[in-house]
Amino acid sequence: MTFFAIQLVLGFYSRKIFLNYLGTEVLGLNTTATNILELLNIAELGIGAAVGFSLYKPLLDNDHSKICDIVSLQGHFYRRIAIGIIVCSLCVMAAFPWIFHKITLPLWYAYASFSVLLISALLGYFVNYRQIVLSSAQMDYKIRYSQTSWTIVKVACQMAAVAMLDHPYQWWLLFELIFTLIGAYSLHRATHKAFPFLRQSQKTYCDLKKEYYFIITKVKQVFFHKIGGFAMTQTSPLIIYAYISLDMVALYGNYLLITSGIIRLSGAVFNSIGAGIGNLVAEGNIDKITTVFRELFSMRFVFSATLTFTTIMIAQDFVKLWVGGEYLLPFSTLAILCGTLFISLLRSTVDLYINAYGLYQDIWAPVAEAAINIGLSLLLGYHFGLNGILAGVLISLCLVMGVWKPFFLFRYGLKTSVGVYFKIFFEHLFVAILVATAVAWIATMVPIDPSASYGALALYTAICALSFLVLFSAIACAFRMGLNLFLSRIFTLILKK
Repeated sequence: MTFFAIQLVLGFYSRKIFLNYLGTEVLGLNTTATNILELLNIAELGIGAAVGFSLYKPLLDNDHSKICDIVSLQGHFYRRIAIGIIVCSLCVMAAFPWIFHKITLPLWYAYASFSVLLISALLGYFVNYRQIVLSSAQMDYKIRYSQTSWTIVKVACQMAAVAMLDHPYQWWLLFELIFTLIGAYSLHRATHKAFPFLRQSQKTYCDLKKEYYFIITKVKQVFFHKIGGFAMTQTSPLIIYAYISLDMVALYGNYLLITSGIIRLSGAVFNSIGAGIGNLVAEGNIDKITTVFRELFSMRFVFSATLTFTTIMIAQDFVKLWVGGEYLLPFSTLAILCGTLFISLLRSTVDLYINAYGLYQDIWAPVAEAAINIGLSLLLGYHFGLNGILAGVLISLCLVMGVWKPFFLFRYGLKTSVGVYFKIFFEHLFVAILVATAVAWIATMVPIDPSASYGALALYTAICALSFLVLFSAIACAFRMGLNLFLSRIFTLILKK
């Protein structure tokens, strides 16, 4: 959490510096190049998710041989995919004069940005793919220690270079490359230290594929889910660029940095739960699995609602203080972004259980999600601009993640009526609306101008967040909505220690 807090503060501060010294077009170019690379990374096919799922049981049994086999198979897959990404990247780079015909910057900016980002991605395929064992073994913190510390140093060096040296973007790219290499080496050492028994399996690629054929099946299924995930997170900036401009991509990127920072905060707090649920499912106690789901859902709903409510209350004032009033988007745009943020935060509990069960066979769902997302974004974006593009994302999330995924989990994983899920969902939603209305009314009477200074903003944020959290938690515990079970578990663990 300390690493995350430092990185988050640096992220916002560096964004302001980069906007001032590099300009909106350079940042918009960087965002667009990132999205193009993410599109190529669909070739990863979801191998990481399938391998992570397959490692839960061997880790529980401490089966070193099987762990080495599975990770070696992943390495074989990744090397082939990396070669494919290199070939596709060369083809895409040949089309850069057409893709970036709108920009006024020198075209080599696009080539340099994309090349540095490509090297970073390829290191994950050739060097750091073994980190999946750390994640599956509930050791995500080791990944954070190894990579985030160097990321913090990298951003600090980039800020200093951009503000103080000539040719700022060249320095930005150089530090991006140098610390990407250092971070990859650091993570490689951390993985080897935690699992010294990891080694290349003596079995051939063909033998591994035959023995672990179920991983191939899961990979094929997860591939379609990767498409849906890409459509949700990466196509919006590309459509915004196509319909509007790189400058609007940069403005959207400011708000996206806020929401993605909140999502990363949630990940920093709850990432290790995924491996814990995988271990729980591997044990097979269905009553315990169901009880823990109710606890986690209630806790996650309260947490997600608190973060979303606080964001919609303070985001505009924060942007004014951070980069200036000229970078504000309309409040209606913020509201749509917050709706997407809420579902993105809340979906985690269902997603973690689906991953733990390896339920990826609903391959039509991500295809439908991507089609709805892109189709509505293009249609509504043509008529309503930025709000229409973002509304397409929100609608697709509501239909697939809000309705289908819970039904799929309860039908094929927990094997009980999905009515149980929607009952607890709407109970929590009703309470959240009441609490949000009450706290928003209370906030109007607080004699603080949050746009006056960072101190005033921090105080106003604390009042909004704590008021919402305490009131919602009190009601949830009073009516035994599941949060009381989670808090009781935490207090019991503390008392035992």
